[in-house]
Amino acid sequence: MQDTKRNTPFDILKRGLLSGLGVTWELSKILVPIYFIVTFLKHTPIINWFSDMFAPVMGFFGLPGEAAIVLVMGNAVNMYAAVGAMASLSLSLKEISILAIMLSFCHSLPTETALAKKIGLSGINVISVRVILAVISGIIFNVLL
Repeated sequence: MQDTKRNTPFDILKRGLLSGLGVTWELSKILVPIYFIVTFLKHTPIINWFSDMFAPVMGFFGLPGEAAIVLVMGNAVNMYAAVGAMASLSLSLKEISILAIMLSFCHSLPTETALAKKIGLSGINVISVRVILAVISGIIFNVLL
């Protein structure tokens, strides 16, 4: 027997709205805490210490030292944590672009490496290739942009 009930525009809108709110809630559970933690750290000596420590390395990519927080969050947690960290920093469009390009190659390393190992790839090789591509792309786009 066929289902004769049709989806009305109201049903479709309701389902889409509820789905959108669910996704927003899930993302907010990551973005909001990271945003507040990094914003809080900006008002403490910790961020300056962190920034000074990573400034020489981040300089190769044309990024300030505190941008290392974004890369750490993106690699260790996920892209949404990186976005939350990025939003709380005062970064230029060039810096945001470079971070986005680097993170497109190298993000969520623990999760994605575990998945790669399940299909038979070497975890070390997967991490190495992704990190090397992120570093090379960061350097190239620093020069190009």
